[in-house]
Amino acid sequence: MNFAAQFFYSSYLSERLERLYSPRPALKDGDEKDPFWQRDELCLGPSQPGGSDKCGHVTNGNAVRGSTLIEPERLKDFGEEELVNGDVKVYSTKVVGGPAEIVLKDPPKTRRMSEFRHNPRPLVPFLRFEDISAAAFRIQAGIQKTPCTYSRLSKQYGMEIYLKKEHLHYTGSVKERGVRHMLSSLTQAQQRKGVIVATDCNFSMAVAHHAVELNIPVFVIMPSCCSSPRLRIYRDYGAMVISYGSTSHDSQNHARHLASENGYLYLEEEENEAYLAGLGTVGMEIYEQVSKLDAVVIPAAGQYGLLAATAAAIKHLNSRILVIGIEPEGFPLLQQSLKSNGPIKNMNSNPNKKLYGDLMENSLGDNTFQLAKKLVDKVVSVSEEDSLVAMLRFQEFERSTVDTEGAMGLAAILAGKLPELKGKRVAVVVTSANMELELMRQCVDRALVLDDRVSKFSVQLGEYPGDMAKLLDVLSREEVRLLDVCQRRQSDKSDLFKAKVECVVETRDKTQSIQLRKVLSERYPSICWLDR
Repeated sequence: MNFAAQFFYSSYLSERLERLYSPRPALKDGDEKDPFWQRDELCLGPSQPGGSDKCGHVTNGNAVRGSTLIEPERLKDFGEEELVNGDVKVYSTKVVGGPAEIVLKDPPKTRRMSEFRHNPRPLVPFLRFEDISAAAFRIQAGIQKTPCTYSRLSKQYGMEIYLKKEHLHYTGSVKERGVRHMLSSLTQAQQRKGVIVATDCNFSMAVAHHAVELNIPVFVIMPSCCSSPRLRIYRDYGAMVISYGSTSHDSQNHARHLASENGYLYLEEEENEAYLAGLGTVGMEIYEQVSKLDAVVIPAAGQYGLLAATAAAIKHLNSRILVIGIEPEGFPLLQQSLKSNGPIKNMNSNPNKKLYGDLMENSLGDNTFQLAKKLVDKVVSVSEEDSLVAMLRFQEFERSTVDTEGAMGLAAILAGKLPELKGKRVAVVVTSANMELELMRQCVDRALVLDDRVSKFSVQLGEYPGDMAKLLDVLSREEVRLLDVCQRRQSDKSDLFKAKVECVVETRDKTQSIQLRKVLSERYPSICWLDR
């Protein structure tokens, strides 16, 4: 017997017992019997005399057959019943051909809390495009949008060259973008205490200028070897300049000491997220200014942050645009790091500090290297000679003066290091134009020699009247410019009555230089062209 049948049967017995033992009210004369009180009696023992073996109504001592409370057809749900010696014998029934057996499924698999607790979250990228976009909005009040103009050198080198002129900033360097955003991101407490720098570079100049613009006290510690014009520039920006020590290491140590004692924030060009986000705004402007761009050429000198941050912006906007980094041959830090699959901290070669003053051995950080490894398509190196010639091209064709770091991008194109860009539309970032006047003059003179525009030769002339005039007449007919001439008498006995004349001449271009060499070699077989 199943559970439902047992429950229904027990309810049935309880109701019969309640009817049997409940008190019955007395009947008055003339009252009819209420059918409600015609109760069925339950016989649990042997039958009474005169009665039957079955249960019936007990009325005035007579047993009669009573009606069943439930239909006989439903008794089959409870089985058969017999009264044997006052006991109830129950037989169980089995339903054949009923519904299929219910099979319980396994409970759903639960996960432990430890699985959620130890599940690592995805790492946030070091530099996101959202950070660069936010930096562009923050610095727009203090940083001008530099032009990206079509270059006159495009037809000469068979490609559309657009120059992003970042050297037109107030301090002459692209690093103003990163410095402005970094200073704007400082807390109010740090801004009230002030900042301090101790290196003579484009970064320090940008800090001196924009800290004053943001009403942040700024201190510049410079060694005594720093030139007076450079110190005057920092003072004109509004910084407090202090001369200390004979070397840059002395000034840096003194700056750190002052920072720790007075609570200043010591700043140096390092792998700072806010600084790199500001530099990355260059890529956003290039993409906006030049449509259908094929490649971007970026100098990788300095802290390599400009290359990594600009690549992050460009690749997010259009992953098909090539990003090419340029670095000097004397300091190929990024190329060597890519070969060793890690940033190199110690380079055996030392860069030319006069030409590449912002280069340092620890200038490539781990995060910057990972960004460059992932986003930069190609890295090439250029020589100092190529950079000097590129500086000369800027002055002649673009009517602007840049330093060697700013000219490295164009130098790679002039030297033929990027032949895959022929016929393409290319943007070249011009990073800086900070070079002292005397050094600039030396660089231009050297570039003229490297470009075969200035030549030096020596020739033996007799001491007869008119020999010098004839030489000068030949130079005049070839329309060359005589820069220097020196006459020396020979002391050798075999060269009596002869004089050695050395001349330095300047030609318009390489074609005129070749023509001059041909004419002078025919006229003076003993001529000797001096090495550059």
